[in-house]
Amino acid sequence: MRVDGADTRVKTIRGDACESCSSKAACHTMGGGREMEVSALNPIGARVGDRVVLKMDTLPFLKGTFLVYMFPILLLVGGAALGEWISLSSNLQSPLPSVLSAFGGLACGLLFMKRIANRLAQKTDYRPRIVRVIGRALG
Repeated sequence: MRVDGADTRVKTIRGDACESCSSKAACHTMGGGREMEVSALNPIGARVGDRVVLKMDTLPFLKGTFLVYMFPILLLVGGAALGEWISLSSNLQSPLPSVLSAFGGLACGLLFMKRIANRLAQKTDYRPRIVRVIGRALG
């Protein structure tokens, strides 16, 4: 664990559950190994070198997961449907409106996701927090 100003960085070890996760490459690994570094809130005042337990509430985690994975895909599908409707209503026999609208929907979804994710990252509910020290640092 290290402290950079108001930010606390906790070194964690990937569990076995991480190996089956399709998003394991998106995690911030240190050197590509099993160690990762996580930014966490430190309301209990844990010190550098302490072994700690991290917790994140389920509801914010699920909301964040939906935002990152499902929302852009829903806008992609919605854009494709809109493009298909445009194509059918104007008697075009081309998939081009559907494809362009799908990519436009995906782009909007990714931009919206990034904007909302930055806003949510500022809220303490959406960040892991240190809840317990299980081993004090020597010294």
